[in-house]
Amino acid sequence: MAEQSAALSPLLKQATPVLAARGEGVYIYDEDDRRYLDFTAGIGVTSTGHCHPRVVEAAQRQVATLVHGQYTTVMHRPLLQLTERLGSVLPEGIDRLFYVNSGSEAVEAALRLARQATGRQNAIVFQGGFHGRTMAAASLTTSGTKIRAGIGPLMPGVVVSPFPYAYRLGMSEDEAAAFALRELDYQLATVSYPQDTAAIFVEPVLGEGGYVPAPPAFLRGLRERADKHGILLVADEVQTGFGRTGRFWGHDHAAIRPDIVITAKGLASGFPLSAIAAPNSIMEKAWPGSQGGTYGGNAVSCAAALATMDVIEDEGLVANAERMGERLKNGLARVAADHPEIGDVRGLGLMVGNEFTASDGSPDTETATRAHKAAAEKGLLLLTCGPHGNVVRMIPPLIVTADQVDEAVSLWSQAVKEATA
Repeated sequence: MAEQSAALSPLLKQATPVLAARGEGVYIYDEDDRRYLDFTAGIGVTSTGHCHPRVVEAAQRQVATLVHGQYTTVMHRPLLQLTERLGSVLPEGIDRLFYVNSGSEAVEAALRLARQATGRQNAIVFQGGFHGRTMAAASLTTSGTKIRAGIGPLMPGVVVSPFPYAYRLGMSEDEAAAFALRELDYQLATVSYPQDTAAIFVEPVLGEGGYVPAPPAFLRGLRERADKHGILLVADEVQTGFGRTGRFWGHDHAAIRPDIVITAKGLASGFPLSAIAAPNSIMEKAWPGSQGGTYGGNAVSCAAALATMDVIEDEGLVANAERMGERLKNGLARVAADHPEIGDVRGLGLMVGNEFTASDGSPDTETATRAHKAAAEKGLLLLTCGPHGNVVRMIPPLIVTADQVDEAVSLWSQAVKEATA
């Protein structure tokens, strides 16, 4: 047989040119030992920073004792301990958990549970929402057509309603929330009969859709309608959970309790782990055989998640995310004030977006791309998002300091100046 070489899929495009050799805290180092300020955090995953010593130690200890204990075959202590520990941070009454590996898997598990628990088929989602790339999750996703293109027909029973994207709509947040709730009522009156509607899925902050926070009044309105019609409210906290928004959960800003919570990303500081959580009264309605999986609840990932929770609590990282998020947003607003190409700066906690728009209000993808590239060249790693790729987002680890925030703002200012020259 002739020898051949293999390579990654040509579709896997890197957002930055960095070949990472190691990570430490808020920094990534390339193979030439150049240091980069990492304000991507692996798309919000390395919540405690790269290689936090307590997370590393917990994972190393677990690797030496039990790597994989398949949890429908045998049970292992890290999974039991994590389940108990999550009970202390989950909303009151949400006391049953099911673990998988990725956000997409958790979304699909939540949809399956909602349909089985209610006996209904439809799901309502919001324009710009991202829920994953697997088939059902992609059917719920409208952050960009690239997620849905070329794989149809998609799963039926999905209804898309407007999200209160105040900047895009040219409204105040209150006006946008009222508008989106009126449109949701219209969908329930014209498209998805309430008694056919199993669940409403919502991100407390649109992620891939552009880093747009949901106004608290909107989330409270969803809770009211879900209660009125017996619909399950599902909070997709994959990116917003575990302190990212300056509260432990993104929905905490609205003081509501969802029926199902989805968590992943920052849960285990980089180890693959995700979960759905629901009250026993809902979880017990799942059908036999509907929950399982080979790798879900991996022992090493669970040990890392326990250490992550320790670090978040002991180092006060939720409060730090709130303080540093305000500092970051204020710094970025000062940059935007000098550059009309940045039409909006928005976000919650350490989840902040800069939206580039042209003078006529249309998306300015070209300038956003130049600024993103210039930032990387100057040592600041960022990501873009939004349907047009015209939003540059910043998601540093929750351990970020004031000096690091200020350094990032300075580098960003230089990058924007270069991109708009």
